[in-house]
Amino acid sequence: MRARLVRALIVNKRETGKSMAEITAAQVKQLRETTGAGLMDCKTALKETDGDLDKAVEYLRKKGLAAAAKKAGRIATEGVVVSYIHPNLRLGVLLEINCETDFVAKTDDFKAFASDVAMQIAAMNPDCVRREDFDPAVIEREKVIAREKALADGKPEKIVDRIVEGQINKLYSERVLLEQTFVKDDKQNIEGLVRELVAKLGENVQIRRFVRFELGEGLEKRSDNFAAEVAAQVAGSGG
Repeated sequence: MRARLVRALIVNKRETGKSMAEITAAQVKQLRETTGAGLMDCKTALKETDGDLDKAVEYLRKKGLAAAAKKAGRIATEGVVVSYIHPNLRLGVLLEINCETDFVAKTDDFKAFASDVAMQIAAMNPDCVRREDFDPAVIEREKVIAREKALADGKPEKIVDRIVEGQINKLYSERVLLEQTFVKDDKQNIEGLVRELVAKLGENVQIRRFVRFELGEGLEKRSDNFAAEVAAQVAGSGG
């Protein structure tokens, strides 16, 4: 019995050694270039996924997103204020995005993210950053409208609340910045972009506030849909 156990341990040690030897420096380098993750994290990811690069990328992504949730409570007082001015000079955005250090605020990834969010605001005209900031009076009004419509359409009382909830969630997805679909990638929303950036940079990132200006807004004028024009420009740029 003891002899069999010793042989099993020796075999297991050899197999483990072989598996570790299969992780090459070139694989680690490629994974680092793909994800921006640290050296040891890349080694661990490759070991955990038997050297499969795609699985290692997913492993690091999941690990990073989990870590991002823990970073959300950390103080972020550095960052940038960026602007977006539409080429026709009739639409502009000012945006503040915060991070924890001045070093991260100066990185290309952070600045590119800020630029993308500013363009998102110009194109999609959100009302606020997060749903907690949404005017509660508007929400209550929309709930009443949705309920009355559902009942008028003959929907059973027992499902009306779910219908109202669905309508309000749809409203949030259209008018709350973090819940809007990203104009450059319809499979992603802005909150998801924030989480991925946090995972990549290792710092808390917060979209704090924005102001969107449209020429003549609030005045009587002919109807020009500048938001649609910006969205069309973004789509035409291809990223």
